[in-house]
Amino acid sequence: MNPIRKLLLLSLALVATVTVQATEVPLGDFFKDAEFTDVSLSPTGEFITVSVPQGDRTVLAAFRVKDMSLVGKWDYGAKKHIEQVSWVNDERFFMYVSEKVGRFDQRVGTPDVYATNVDGTKRADIPNGGTYTIQDKLWEDPSNILVSRSVDSAYLSKLNVNTGRVTTVASAPLRFGSFILDHEGKVRYAVGIEKTGERVTLRRNGDGWSEMNRARLGDSTRTPLGFDAKNERVLFSVSDKGEPARIVVANPEGGQDTLLAQNKNVSPDDYLVSSDERDLLAVRFMDGVPNYTFINRDHPESKTYAGLINAFPQHSLSFDGISRDGKLVLFRAFSDVDPGSYYLFNRETGRAQFLLAAREWIKPDQMSPMEMITVTARDGTTLHGYLTIPKNSDGRNLPLILHPHGGPHGPRDEWGFNPEVQFLANRGYAVLQINFRGSGGYGDAFEGKGYRNWGTTMIDDMTDAVNWVIEEGVADRNRICTYGASYGGYAALQSVVREPAMYKCAVGYVGLYSMSLWMKDSDVAESEYGRNYQRDVFPDTEAGRQAQSPAFNVDRIRAAVMLVHGAKDPRVPISQYDFLLKKLQEAGKPPEVTIVEDKEGHGFYDFQNQVDLYTALEKFLDKHTAKAGAAPASSP
Repeated sequence: MNPIRKLLLLSLALVATVTVQATEVPLGDFFKDAEFTDVSLSPTGEFITVSVPQGDRTVLAAFRVKDMSLVGKWDYGAKKHIEQVSWVNDERFFMYVSEKVGRFDQRVGTPDVYATNVDGTKRADIPNGGTYTIQDKLWEDPSNILVSRSVDSAYLSKLNVNTGRVTTVASAPLRFGSFILDHEGKVRYAVGIEKTGERVTLRRNGDGWSEMNRARLGDSTRTPLGFDAKNERVLFSVSDKGEPARIVVANPEGGQDTLLAQNKNVSPDDYLVSSDERDLLAVRFMDGVPNYTFINRDHPESKTYAGLINAFPQHSLSFDGISRDGKLVLFRAFSDVDPGSYYLFNRETGRAQFLLAAREWIKPDQMSPMEMITVTARDGTTLHGYLTIPKNSDGRNLPLILHPHGGPHGPRDEWGFNPEVQFLANRGYAVLQINFRGSGGYGDAFEGKGYRNWGTTMIDDMTDAVNWVIEEGVADRNRICTYGASYGGYAALQSVVREPAMYKCAVGYVGLYSMSLWMKDSDVAESEYGRNYQRDVFPDTEAGRQAQSPAFNVDRIRAAVMLVHGAKDPRVPISQYDFLLKKLQEAGKPPEVTIVEDKEGHGFYDFQNQVDLYTALEKFLDKHTAKAGAAPASSP
């Protein structure tokens, strides 16, 4: 055992001798809606908007920052949810709305966008506005913005924010693409993805284009991000052989790269740009916890950002807006035990104004911290992840839940408040989240290693991580279960297929269990891009797909099984649940618990449905992880 972990466990043991048992937080507190879902700052800094869930809808309210007086409110009715706001000039913004269609409880984005002035006047519906990506705000022309949209080719257009009228400015021969403009508004590059999954960068030559880079996953990539403050050199995201991308600046005509930011483990996941939108100030990396690498340390706004980061040493900060004059900064302070609060910092007065908390009923001192871990897989590959140990436990011989993330390609587990993890830890479980091969964020090569290996190498990474936790003395090898959703649901069932002696129970939540079936009936299969993705990530033979599909290998399952699904799931249809259920029953191994909600989709959204799900989950896990001779915690 490493010395740092020895000290940690010793400190936990000492704390346990002088503290009472951890408070059991009501289950519903973890899963009820946050008090708000989005906050935005107007370009002038005069107003903020807040999206507020209210029963069967999410409404939007706008406040004047000076006195926090209400200046406008928007409510589009039952089952309509205003999820996000994008300011298009100093007084006008677009609202992106999702809805619950018919009896479906899963939210679906609407193609239209609703536009309004901050005082509620000049409201308009922008037809198909939700299918456009905003590329540039034209501050000198407040009636228009530049947007991109792909329909066979990529199009850059000028969109009138009052009428919705669209005028094409440029096009590029990319199936799914966007555009890079310099600070003078000239189109310089186009970047995108072809139907085949190849990523392409085009450079503007007069009225035409020349191909600069074409790459499949793991190939050398050089993607333009924007221009430097002087509008002379180009900022690129560069990876030579699929390693985590680095940020460089270079002359557009070629020559030596100047390195700006790099992390050996992860690629950048966010950027800080100056209020005049000309200077790249910092690059964020999610290497364990979020951290910023400052590029321009002398810029006054960089000093402000760095000062705010230092002022919240127990939190990470997400910077969500700065006024155009650079005076006001909107940010969220959050942590693994704190869902987060929004503040508005005035750079002239040096004061931060508290605005609102996402889940004020959550008490950070009752939550359990996430520990960053590094595990060496059986073939020497380095894996990163998190281990959450229940607060006030001694950190020894605990029941363990392996909790694989969904995706699996692109997403990854991150540091921050996770309601499911905190719920499980509050009930006494250690929770393991490992970023197995195939996860996003660690470079294309690492992600590509998961292709065609969903049920083999990726599962082995999870197994190796579980064994590491056991060897560290944290987990009781006789009290281990696995629970996940989507790909995580697949991984839970495939883990008990591949390692039948390791787990006492497995929970598959909206999981896929037959690869070949999913290639036929998922909404992913409805597009050529989706079908190419399926062919890339799955084995290329029926025998290979069956070998990695839990439904075809139920004879190896010894663990108790719980299955959860939404009957209206378009991403992983109910046919997956039905097929696995049939195979388990035919093998004489029916699932112990089944939950199917007729109106739910890919994940449950209704609060009562969630309460019912997690109540049943807690009872199931308790039953199968109780110590020998002890009654399950949930028993009467």
